[in-house]
Amino acid sequence: MHWRSATADADVMRGTGEDNVLYATGWTISGLATLATIIAVWVFGI
Repeated sequence: MHWRSATADADVMRGTGEDNVLYATGWTISGLATLATIIAVWVFGI
């Protein structure tokens, strides 16, 4: 049995960078849209 080093490339996340920014931005917009819908329903009694 061979042990892998903790610094081996197999454990490194790939594709990080701008993708994470876009992912976070998308979830933020989605969350704000959801909150806006809930508040609109609450305020206007739709």
